[in-house]
Amino acid sequence: MTCAQTILDYGLRSLGIGERLLPRSDFTLCQQVTLIGSGLIWNLYFAFFALLFGFFLATGLALAKTSANSWLRKPANAFIFLFRGSPLFIQFFLAYEALVLLPRAGVEILGLTVATSWLAKAWAGALIVLTLNTAAYSAQIFHGALMAVPKGDIEAAEAYGMTGWTKFRRILWPTMLRLAWPSYTNEAIFLFHATTLVFFSGFPAFQQRGDSLYYASYFAGQTFNPFVAYPIVAGYFILCTLALIALFGIVNRRLNRHLPGTVKRVRYRPQIFR
Repeated sequence: MTCAQTILDYGLRSLGIGERLLPRSDFTLCQQVTLIGSGLIWNLYFAFFALLFGFFLATGLALAKTSANSWLRKPANAFIFLFRGSPLFIQFFLAYEALVLLPRAGVEILGLTVATSWLAKAWAGALIVLTLNTAAYSAQIFHGALMAVPKGDIEAAEAYGMTGWTKFRRILWPTMLRLAWPSYTNEAIFLFHATTLVFFSGFPAFQQRGDSLYYASYFAGQTFNPFVAYPIVAGYFILCTLALIALFGIVNRRLNRHLPGTVKRVRYRPQIFR
């Protein structure tokens, strides 16, 4: 089997497209690269949607944390403290207990009576845990940025007659993002790396088609050689991390485009005379 045929057969296997049976012997480098890359689709799925939902949840939590209303501030503080104060793996374990094991034992949790509920699957249950975790860390970052918004900006907005939602949308939120974006970029990278914990979380994969670490573990167990499959996973994650840094860098330049010296043009100036 050629490498091109291997890519056609296994390139989208993690989504249920292509060959169902994994190779059993005579493993080639192309098979390992292709299948691990196929599983990376799920890691990208977890990272993208956890960041998307977590971003808006974190914004709401940051606003609640700065609110003078204790009914908003105290629950937000408790949520942030809970998810920042406990390890992510323990959160996966508790969610697995609540969404999978207890319903399987006949105990109702949030109306779940059977283990086949959609919340018991990795694509939903693990995504919820990642979303809540990154929302807590991001909310703390955004809260610090809100506290660092210059007083002069707020006073200028009020002098123009801006109040409430208008002031937040035009002044507070953009300034918060500019101040928080470098730290938020680090949080996005950490979250993307944390998607590998889904494999160890116990949540059942979609029809036994798991993420990149699922396939890497399979090849390492079959070949008794972890020094091929796991470096392939690391290589994929390094490439995706570089792409993530580049994407967030574009957003950062967009947020700060009005500041002097933000856009730097590289000019070639050869020194001919000394």
